[in-house]
Amino acid sequence: MDRVLLRERLTAIAVSWPGDSKTTEATRKNAAAVAGYGVTEIADYIAGQIEALDRKPILIGHSFGGLLVQNLLGRDLATAAIAIDPAAPRGVPDLPLSALKSAFPVLSNPCNFWHAVSLTEQQFRFGFTNAVSEQEARELYKYAMPAPGRPLFQAASATLNPNSATRVNVTNATRGPLLLIAGAKDNTAPTVMVRSTLKLYRKKSKAVTEFQEFANRGHSLTIDSGWRELAEYSRTSERTAGFICQHY
Repeated sequence: MDRVLLRERLTAIAVSWPGDSKTTEATRKNAAAVAGYGVTEIADYIAGQIEALDRKPILIGHSFGGLLVQNLLGRDLATAAIAIDPAAPRGVPDLPLSALKSAFPVLSNPCNFWHAVSLTEQQFRFGFTNAVSEQEARELYKYAMPAPGRPLFQAASATLNPNSATRVNVTNATRGPLLLIAGAKDNTAPTVMVRSTLKLYRKKSKAVTEFQEFANRGHSLTIDSGWRELAEYSRTSERTAGFICQHY
């Protein structure tokens, strides 16, 4: 299948997390609805949406969504996956100070395990929008939503828990290809973590796993003014297009 035909046939579908409301404002007003869910529950909820499709999709996920697409790809529920600034699966030893600082607003209060947490504008600036202007950061903060704290606690304790919910099947040699993307200025999922994830996969499996870093980009790279660079790369690069054409 050539790339022109491929682009004509693909349809983008945004899956939801359990408890999501229809709009950002509605989710903010009903934050309790998204609280308490962990990585397993969220992944299974998305898996149910995937299984209702008529064919396996190509998954794209950002941050914890990047970890979720790895979970689902490892379960052979997808044709291929792109994980952007992904949270680290169990087995990744690197935990830079910036990642700890980014997670501190959640992890500093054990009660947040069962709560949904909203970042302040200052916290959002450090964790997401540090690589854009002050004005753009303020605009992007309008779209910040509360999220369950439980997945962050699961990620933080993964090294000590062999059955951690953040564990993914890195040994699956027959899965579809995986592309890992990092932003060079990301404080939340620094490049060293994403490269370490790449090493984990390549050590455990011969399935295709590749890496791409974007210079001068932070954790907001999927939603800030530079998003087209990322989208264009994912759509037209030889590496990504080759992945999809070979496995779709």
